[in-house]
Amino acid sequence: MPGRLQGKIAIITGAGQQPGMTAGNGRATAIRFAQEGATCLLVDRNVSWAQETLDIIGDDSGASVFEADVTREADCRAIVDAALTRYGRIDILHNNVGMSKGDKPTPELDAEVWDGIMALNLKSMFLLCKHSLPPMREKRSGCIINISSTSSLSKRPTVAYKTSKGAINTLTQHVAAENAAFGIRANAIVPGLIDTPMAIERRAQETGRSRAEIRAERDALVPMGYMGEAWDVANAAVFLASDEAKYITGVLLPVDGGLLLKRG
Repeated sequence: MPGRLQGKIAIITGAGQQPGMTAGNGRATAIRFAQEGATCLLVDRNVSWAQETLDIIGDDSGASVFEADVTREADCRAIVDAALTRYGRIDILHNNVGMSKGDKPTPELDAEVWDGIMALNLKSMFLLCKHSLPPMREKRSGCIINISSTSSLSKRPTVAYKTSKGAINTLTQHVAAENAAFGIRANAIVPGLIDTPMAIERRAQETGRSRAEIRAERDALVPMGYMGEAWDVANAAVFLASDEAKYITGVLLPVDGGLLLKRG
């Protein structure tokens, strides 16, 4: 039986991941897309991490890696050009990169840290949308998925990450409205507390606490009693990228175990 994304060409940014005990959102999404029949361009600024994802997917998937810094417009243009050169079109753009490292309350945040978070979280998504939309418009179809966060819709002690993710929500809705007439859909996934290396390993390194302690603390915050996995985010992405969601655009889809119900 054909996969739900059979024959689709997908760009996935942040398709590698830092070392850790669990899958990251980008790697999990790349694996699930490939399982469903998509051919993926695996983009990461650390090409060895992207290659690790390709090794899991397998060469027979047709996937390939591309090294890029998505905060640079020239690199974003090159990503799109590579997809068109290698595969002939772009059906899915999955914007996955993001960070919160260095974020602080407003009076304490250095402007340079603000700029870095905004460049990676928000500017990169704008640039990839900018350069992916023309070929999508030309063939009058396409799907854009942006990874946001429940932080965009709830209280948070630090300013830049929340602000960047809130802007991603607005960008997604704008792109959806702007391009609906071209057959292009744009939606955002809004993950809650997810057990990924970026979430767990970084906190363990920065605080000197055990991974088990950090996991237990985060699990206790979720109404369902446990954090989600990257596979939960990846499965939501498969749905939004598939024809099952062909009449869905401009949606902010929480994948959060009820966290927003608690916070909201």
